[in-house]
Amino acid sequence: QVQLVEAGGGLVQTGGSLRLSCAASGLTLSSYAMGWFRQAPGKEREYVAAINWSGTYTPYQDSVKGRFTISKDNAKNILYLQMNSLKPEDTAVYYCAARSSSIHSIDRADYDYWGQGTQVTVSS
Repeated sequence: QVQLVEAGGGLVQTGGSLRLSCAASGLTLSSYAMGWFRQAPGKEREYVAAINWSGTYTPYQDSVKGRFTISKDNAKNILYLQMNSLKPEDTAVYYCAARSSSIHSIDRADYDYWGQGTQVTVSS
């Protein structure tokens, strides 16, 4: 049974940093493309960042480029999202997702497994 468990969310001031983690069980990160998505109140879930199976390709949503970094530790089977220079508009529930493919995708419909989400709140 596949399980993705996010952690690391919280309340932070504008300009602060957080590191989200997503511990995976029931699958091997080295064989899956992974992604981070977020959903703000009243909005649709949107793509944030993705990483292919080898970790060599990491496309980002334009609004987070240069501030967020996606990475993974295949030995520990954990996906990360380092978030720096946080802004109030980054406030959302953040979800990690796994795709049964080695190729990344920015489309949430392409992902097969989802975590329960972790709340990130950035105060102004």
